[in-house]
Amino acid sequence: MRYIHNRGTDPAFNLAAEEWLLTQTDAEIFMLWRNASAVIVGRNQNTLSQIDEVFVRERNIPVVRRLSGGGAVFHDLGNINFTFISNGTPSDKLDFNRFTAPILDALRSMGVDGSLDGRNDLVINGQKFSGNAQHFHKNRILHHGTLLFASDIADVSGALRVDPEKYRDKAVKSVKKRVTNISSHLPEPMDVTEFLDVLMARVSGEAVRDDMALRAEEVRGIEELAEQRYRSWDWNFGDSPAYNFTRSTRTPGGLLEVHMDVKKGRIEHIRLFGDYFGVRPIGDIEALLVGCPHDRAQLAQRLEKISLDEYLKGVDLSALIDCLF
Repeated sequence: MRYIHNRGTDPAFNLAAEEWLLTQTDAEIFMLWRNASAVIVGRNQNTLSQIDEVFVRERNIPVVRRLSGGGAVFHDLGNINFTFISNGTPSDKLDFNRFTAPILDALRSMGVDGSLDGRNDLVINGQKFSGNAQHFHKNRILHHGTLLFASDIADVSGALRVDPEKYRDKAVKSVKKRVTNISSHLPEPMDVTEFLDVLMARVSGEAVRDDMALRAEEVRGIEELAEQRYRSWDWNFGDSPAYNFTRSTRTPGGLLEVHMDVKKGRIEHIRLFGDYFGVRPIGDIEALLVGCPHDRAQLAQRLEKISLDEYLKGVDLSALIDCLF
């Protein structure tokens, strides 16, 4: 088993690191890492339906899709992530106990009594502190999980809050549970970096060493993958399952009701209804938006050269785009 303490906090790089180590190496691996504030969505989720788009945009919080299934989670520097990469096949089935047992043993050695709840959550006194997911690639298994240590619970609830009436799809939904931080249950206080070192030592059986870092050639390959996939709109948003979007908004120009069908992240069909006034047919705008990615910047680029007031009197570009999210 190779033990890696990845000290980078860029979410795109860290998720790329998991994929690169899974697909480009043969070693069995245990890795600990943290992300700066980010929303991480499951492989089979509709990204926009899982987040409060205004909340994450105003706070400049990255949204990144991971390889594995399951629900969306919020990461910050108070959250620790662990990854096991092991040799095996899908015929081995999903076995969460195998990979969470070393984590639970390490926590018990620190005086924290956690347990596996259901298939993939770890809890303390019924409160969730860890969600887990798995992904298979050929004869390799990737298992990863979160460990809420001293995470900002307010940001967790804020970033993952969305109006359920806006989106209609068959994508995987996130299940909200009561959560807790591990730091609240430790007999003796420690900060997150100390906890990271202790956790690595308990799982690996040895103290953290400098050679537990990613190698230079690995970093180059991971960075290239991060740029190609994990920092791209096509992967993080465009790869969402098809969905229907509906929103009714009171604007300065009147009530505006939006109905959209979106497939592969792009608008396939859109209708704009309401009691607004205009001298030009609204169908011109609808036709202009068909094929456009459901993305603020790209929608603005398509709309900025037309005189919106002639179609939707009193509705400016910013107000119209807000209605589309």
